[in-house]
Amino acid sequence: MNKKKIINDPVYGFISIRSELIFEIIQHPYFQRLRYIKQLGLAGLVYPGAQHTRFHHAIGAMHLMGRALESLRNKGIDISEKEFEAAQIAILLHDIGHGPLSHTLEETLLNEVNHESLSYLFMKEINREMKGGLDLAMQIFRNGYKRRFFHQLVSSQLDIDRLDYLKRDSFFTGVMEGTVGVDRIIALLNVHQDKLVVEEKGIFSIESFLHARRLMYWQVYLHKTSVSAERMMVNIIKRAQYICQAGEELQCSDGLQMLLKNNHTLADFSGNKNSLLEVFGQLDDNDIWGALKLWRDHRDEILSGLCNRLLMRELFQIRLTADPIRKSEIEKIRLQVHKSFGILRKDASYLFSFGTVSNEAYVTGGQAINILTKQGEVVDIAQASDLPTIKAISKIVEKNYLCWPKNLYL
Repeated sequence: MNKKKIINDPVYGFISIRSELIFEIIQHPYFQRLRYIKQLGLAGLVYPGAQHTRFHHAIGAMHLMGRALESLRNKGIDISEKEFEAAQIAILLHDIGHGPLSHTLEETLLNEVNHESLSYLFMKEINREMKGGLDLAMQIFRNGYKRRFFHQLVSSQLDIDRLDYLKRDSFFTGVMEGTVGVDRIIALLNVHQDKLVVEEKGIFSIESFLHARRLMYWQVYLHKTSVSAERMMVNIIKRAQYICQAGEELQCSDGLQMLLKNNHTLADFSGNKNSLLEVFGQLDDNDIWGALKLWRDHRDEILSGLCNRLLMRELFQIRLTADPIRKSEIEKIRLQVHKSFGILRKDASYLFSFGTVSNEAYVTGGQAINILTKQGEVVDIAQASDLPTIKAISKIVEKNYLCWPKNLYL
């Protein structure tokens, strides 16, 4: 590189780019697209400061990976320059497969094609262009590398991804309960028998991390207003798909039109000489919001009505409860929507929504967060912690939601 590349990050300050290869990856159009995809989807309708992007998060995660690897090196863990660079690339590209509005439309536009699978396909394509420079990074990403702790740093219940997004999302939303002691956690990471562990004196920091993750889910990621907005957006895209697949052209970008017309599978992205992947690699939030502005005047009253409401932030009323949603309530809303809006009963489902959200702060029985005791034993945090709350948040908490237009009353 002609000069040392530095990025000024609002969370960590100056971030250095270590190698020419990493700089080339950041400059790649697939990666630059992440500048235009918001990290928190529609959460900006609740927290006005939540305007940060997947680009921010990926750069921050790369930086934290570097700090974690330096810390491990200082403890005598042998990490080569090649492994260092590959681990940074793996975390840099871990979210490159996200589509517009991040998780919001993952099961709608993409027919349940998850972003991790698309991230790997994008990595394969970039690797081809860069003549195998990402080979080791892809092994780490897929957990195919012999030194397993590298993959744990990329994807586990205490990975670099979570450390960055919790700290970053807390910063930009202003939800201080999500603040995580990233510096201390990184300083207390270690490797024992090829597994990532946390030294015993870091127990309190991990407890705090798990509490922060649980609170951020209820206060930000699963905030009831965010859930309401997301369900409206999902219904908009479903209605647009219905119209397009009935043979009508909708005004929108060519890439979005292609996804609306067909229900693509992962096999479609893998084949066809990656032309579909290329199309997807050009989509971002602007395609969606631009389409909504065009569709707000469409003659289909369901589509135009939903677009206008979301653009004006006239969101569905929502109820979030631990109790099951009764079928009688659902049918009552369906009937009211049918009568109030003068639409067919079969189309009423576009104007209300119901389902379940879950909060998984820590899942026991999976890839555990391991504590290395002073006696050299490795213990799951749920057993190592004295706090009964850690065992409590190990349980998956589910809540049911029901949302409907505000001018209807149950």
